[in-house]
Amino acid sequence: MSEEMQTIEEDTPTSKPQSINDLKPKMKLNGIVTRIELYGAFIDLGVGVNALIHISQLGQEHVNRVADVLSVGQEVSVWVDKVDAARNQIMVSMIQPLAVDWNDLEIGQVYTGTITRLENFGAFVNIGAEREGLVHISELNHNYVKHPSEAVRVGEEVQVQVLGFSRRKRRIDLSIKATLEKPEAVAAPARMEAQVEEYDEMEEEEEALSAMEFALRQALGDDYDSGKGSRNRNKKASKNRRRNERDRIREQQDDILSRTLHVHQN
Repeated sequence: MSEEMQTIEEDTPTSKPQSINDLKPKMKLNGIVTRIELYGAFIDLGVGVNALIHISQLGQEHVNRVADVLSVGQEVSVWVDKVDAARNQIMVSMIQPLAVDWNDLEIGQVYTGTITRLENFGAFVNIGAEREGLVHISELNHNYVKHPSEAVRVGEEVQVQVLGFSRRKRRIDLSIKATLEKPEAVAAPARMEAQVEEYDEMEEEEEALSAMEFALRQALGDDYDSGKGSRNRNKKASKNRRRNERDRIREQQDDILSRTLHVHQN
């Protein structure tokens, strides 16, 4: 239920206005029926100008005769519909006004409403307007929601923000997600951190192997077979294979050093 709706319900006729200038739309007042006509009745609100209530405003159901509902001298509760102080005209109604008129709606406005029903595509929320607003399933939460029942339930009171509306289509688009604080980025799990560390170790090994490979090529010159001295660069090669390649290169390097020493000794 919106704050505006609560204001209407709590706006009991305790403070009586003194003049027509004190009247505002949706204000609830008590009055006395002074005259009945075919098209409606006149109500004395105590402001110096009698208000008119049209026959169509006597109740939700159709009324054939004003006298079937009202009688002269009867005290009634009414809501102010329209006020024209310049013309001394007041229109009232016995039908409780909507908490949120189409003219009241604004994009970005936040209301408190009640979940009325759930569908696979979203949830309907009563904010006190002529039509229920729709919260699409993608606007229920910042997290993924497979079905609206995972995020809300019928009868639950929620905060919603107006995303858009169309009086012609009688549609109101709402969002619950827009009223929720966006969660912080989730820290990487421990296993991902371990994978990162392992990747770093592999990078270091690749750099070391590249340096050794370059040294071997310089030492062997044209007799060096690059196919034998290279390692498998496939990204899917296992860590053990890289280590075996490193050991093999070290053995070749030791062999080169040994032969070089032997030549100098002779």
